Amino acid sequence: MEEPAKEKKSVASRGVPSKESMFLPPHDSPLIRSFQDKDENPTRNTWDLGEVSTFIFPKQYQDKYHSIASAFLALLMKETKVEGAQISQFIKDNSISKATFYNRVLPRLRRVGMVKIHRHTIIAKESKRKYRPMSVHLSKTFGNYLSKIGDSWLAIVDEARSKSDQQKRLQTFEDKKEQ
Repeated sequence: MEEPAKEKKSVASRGVPSKESMFLPPHDSPLIRSFQDKDENPTRNTWDLGEVSTFIFPKQYQDKYHSIASAFLALLMKETKVEGAQISQFIKDNSISKATFYNRVLPRLRRVGMVKIHRHTIIAKESKRKYRPMSVHLSKTFGNYLSKIGDSWLAIVDEARSKSDQQKRLQTFEDKKEQ
């Protein structure tokens, strides 16, 4: 007796998981300041820390996470590196839930490349117990990542426009040649 072929089941897509997504409002949205002129040339103005953190934690959807991330990044901007004790003091001073900071905000900042987390293994001589204190540093990875995406897209657009212009010139040349 022959067994019926088993159908391969798949999970219905629910879109991109929120922990792996970034908020990108429309380029002409009032939520972000203009970054290019009418000829698509970048402007010289830069976004401040709060505006940049909006792309990671959108203020209108994740206001609490946005304010925590902005405050923590401001601390990092001042110090460039913070240790575990400073992080604990930051959490205490700002009345932030440890779970929110360590389970939501810090992992997301790390995942997108805004911060680097270093763990140092220390073994106590008396008890032979291991300690792994943490330090958090600012990171350029976020900017490098987005720059690479942007530069690649600009190269693709420039190449397409260049080919189109070349085709038009070639067509014009051939039209003149036929006359």
